[in-house]
Amino acid sequence: MAAPLELYCWRGDWGLPSIDTECLTVLAYSKFAGAPLKIHKITNPWKSPTGTLPALKTREEGSISKPSNIIIHLRKQKYNADYDLSAKEGADTLAFVSLLEEKLLPALIYTQWVDSKNYVDVTRSWYAENISFPLNFFLPNRMQNQQLEKLRLVRGDPMLEPGEQLEKELYRDALECMTLLSQRLGSHKFFFGDFPSSLDAYVFGHLAPLLKIKLPNGKLQQHLNSLDNLRNFCSNILLLYFPSTGQDNSSHKTPTHADGSDFDSEPHLRRNQILSALFAFGAMLGYAILTGIVSIERVQPQRALQARKRADDEEAD
Repeated sequence: MAAPLELYCWRGDWGLPSIDTECLTVLAYSKFAGAPLKIHKITNPWKSPTGTLPALKTREEGSISKPSNIIIHLRKQKYNADYDLSAKEGADTLAFVSLLEEKLLPALIYTQWVDSKNYVDVTRSWYAENISFPLNFFLPNRMQNQQLEKLRLVRGDPMLEPGEQLEKELYRDALECMTLLSQRLGSHKFFFGDFPSSLDAYVFGHLAPLLKIKLPNGKLQQHLNSLDNLRNFCSNILLLYFPSTGQDNSSHKTPTHADGSDFDSEPHLRRNQILSALFAFGAMLGYAILTGIVSIERVQPQRALQARKRADDEEAD
């Protein structure tokens, strides 16, 4: 019997099976296509076979990353959610996926990773709480830098800098994209009728986090909530294909790790809290020494003995 395909992805929260757009896309497609995957929901990308998430571990092609490559492999294994699409519908799928990546994805990156209030209060807070010590001290900031580079790549501008004008342009494109998607979906259950396809997986992956994650600056969320058919589209997929999470609106304030990491039990949690405190104390002490706030005087042992001897002699006199 062939070894099962194994999918590594970010764990879920806020009623989502995963908090990550790309992971959600792959999870949804595998459900639509009926692919029997062994799923590992983790909070440390370095535990995946590629060092990134999502990652699919296969017997034939090793480990695969990127949603498009994972979906291609699943199709090769006869798990094809687009099997019944016509040539025109296949072309429409390519066009709308390109639209998502060009118009909606940059705004999603900006609102979660670049907008300062959203990043500090929600995005960085979630990853810092859920990633194991000591990675939680530096990995969220590293991920933010990677997302900013991804935004520059998608926009085709290596010198791109965040600002009010950029935000305005990104949000305008995103609102237009969501409106077009709403018009294309219309009153249908899925984009091509009664059965979901890869386009539904991509749209769900991009919109579900925007619908569920509560962001302080929620301009994009407000527009999505005004589009009833897109909001119902995401809610129906959660209910039909992810029932164990679709009704789960639990807060992210209580981190639990699906990969069995140190936060799973109280003794380990206490140990991590102690280690975190020691790490912080060590960092502060190192800073104080480097900046001259605290100095350490080195005394040679021989000098110390001579000084002690002189003091004893003076006392005897």
